[in-house]
Amino acid sequence: MAAPLRVGLIGMGNVGAGVARILMEHGPRMEQRTGRPIQLIRAAVRDVHKPRDYTPPAGMLTDDALSLVRSPDLDVVIELIGGLRPARELVLEALQAGKHVVTANKALLCEHGPELFAAAREAGKAIAFEAAVAGGIPIIHVLGAAMTANQVIEIRAILNGTSNFILTEMFQKGTPYDDVVREAQALGYAEADPSMDVKGTDAAQKLSLLAHLAFGTRATPSDFIVQGIDGIEPMDFKYASSLGYRIKLLATAKLVDGRLEMHVQPTLIHRENPIAQTEGPFNIVALDGDNVGRTVYSGRGAGQLPTASSVLADLVDVAVGRAQLTFPRLELWHDAPQFPLQPIDEIRRRYYLRFLVLDKPHVMADITDILGRNQISLASVIQPESPEVEGGGGPPTVPLIIMTHRCREGQLRRAGEELRKLSCLLGEWKCLAVSD
Repeated sequence: MAAPLRVGLIGMGNVGAGVARILMEHGPRMEQRTGRPIQLIRAAVRDVHKPRDYTPPAGMLTDDALSLVRSPDLDVVIELIGGLRPARELVLEALQAGKHVVTANKALLCEHGPELFAAAREAGKAIAFEAAVAGGIPIIHVLGAAMTANQVIEIRAILNGTSNFILTEMFQKGTPYDDVVREAQALGYAEADPSMDVKGTDAAQKLSLLAHLAFGTRATPSDFIVQGIDGIEPMDFKYASSLGYRIKLLATAKLVDGRLEMHVQPTLIHRENPIAQTEGPFNIVALDGDNVGRTVYSGRGAGQLPTASSVLADLVDVAVGRAQLTFPRLELWHDAPQFPLQPIDEIRRRYYLRFLVLDKPHVMADITDILGRNQISLASVIQPESPEVEGGGGPPTVPLIIMTHRCREGQLRRAGEELRKLSCLLGEWKCLAVSD
């Protein structure tokens, strides 16, 4: 029998409690599959007296995380506290103390990945992070191992289950945005402050990690377009559906003429596409490889047990030595040529434009003149019939929906500056990308 793998856990929140429970209750099953006992030795928490859904054996909890990562009786540290500090310092200490690290912290890796990976290489240890992206979907393994015979050409994905749940409820039930956010919070899908999810930040951090693995390009969310779902209104679902589309928070990274195009935005996707059909708190990742073609992976992207499952998969890889073999292969990317990012203004695609306008003469001419002068061609126009106004009442307000042909982001932005000056437009107008 091989020597036990001794584990220290930092963080006993929702996911941490799931990890601890599985390790303590299903240790024999994991030992049977790895040929090596995996033992949870110690867990660090902020308050050892706080009531928890799962209470580990007496004496296992400590409030001294630094002492835990430095402890000589541990082989691997699982970091599940999230955020940048003190997570960065604790991970660095664990590596310097000769321990492998398993983490679900996409923000930490997105911000400090190069520093942490360099420290792991120097220490001869591995950082495993399957749970950092797409919950229970093993997408890191796919990119790091299964797709190594391919150059990935494109990634298109739903990477945030909270936003997908909100968009699904708004579309299927017509529930207002604020009400759905409260429902998501009550169900445990959204935090008390849901901004990381609904603003697109969470999905953008995950896309950054996937792009690094697939293309060798280091890009943070500040380097590409990131747009959230908080401005989507019920009428947008109605008109998108009438055109044959669903609205999803789509994360995209794809090669275009040797440059990497990246963006995370609410996007119209044709309703027959599997991505458009992904509903509720589920994630989906579609990969195009130059040899294998398209492969698609879907499953729960968040939640206690799906995420804990990925954490434990990494732990098993450490126990049998796969993580130690895979991590250096992943890190070959740090020496590989990077694909430069496509300038944002050069991104080409179609767009959905929705305006609220005064129904009076010359409004359509004013809008189409601005679009035409910026070389934006119209594919279709929808304007519902407005009621006739008797007497001296002012002109009614009507929605105007325009689908464009492919154009550059820079052209659309220049047109937008002119459109905002039109007095016939009421309130904020909506612009959403369309995925072909």
